[in-house]
Amino acid sequence: MSEQQGAPEQLAAGKSQGGAGATYKVVVFEFENFCGKKVELSAECKNVIEKGCEKVGSIIVESGPWVAFERQAFGGEQFVLEKGEYPRWSTWTNSQTNNYLLSLRPLKVDSADHKLHLFENPGFAGRKMEIVDDDVPSLWVHGFQDRVASIKATNGAWVGYMFPGYRGRQYIFEHGDYKHWNDWGASTPQIQSVRRVRDMQWHKRGCFIAPTPTPTPTPAPNPTPPAPPNATGTS
Repeated sequence: MSEQQGAPEQLAAGKSQGGAGATYKVVVFEFENFCGKKVELSAECKNVIEKGCEKVGSIIVESGPWVAFERQAFGGEQFVLEKGEYPRWSTWTNSQTNNYLLSLRPLKVDSADHKLHLFENPGFAGRKMEIVDDDVPSLWVHGFQDRVASIKATNGAWVGYMFPGYRGRQYIFEHGDYKHWNDWGASTPQIQSVRRVRDMQWHKRGCFIAPTPTPTPTPAPNPTPPAPPNATGTS
């Protein structure tokens, strides 16, 4: 990763392309823990209600990745879904403002390599941070602020989060140029953590697994003070 000053020349934006032989399959369930009516999808779905599923309570991604949306026709809050099981809402988002998930589409990953450029100002101006084949749980740790107003996704697919530690609203970045934060569906230019989206074609481990927090060591008990010596008296 590197940080630079000034605005570089604009790169040519390319249309997102999936890897050769990529396949997609997701199963959505009406209730938590994979219960109730289920719908299998292998292509984009603009409205799950039209498929007979009134709501989504759990999800199994058999091959992907996918991106789900709060509203019909791919609008509203975004949720990235990599290969794996999601038995309840809290497993795919920690910023839930409602219980709507109404549309889904495959998320295209153009290569096994990942490169992303973050810019402080719209139009690829101001301070710049380059991220190559890495996940960044905190931009502050690398000397970059939380203001990200434009982005170039040169390789791979990425997901940005409003807060450190991959928390808060999610924003998907497929291959291409994003000149303004409105281009990725945000109302403010705030991103504080970024990670790669994994495609099973190249990453056999499957869905992203958040690192396990380091347990706080238990303080050693205070040593027991020695018993006072027996008093001896004289008569």
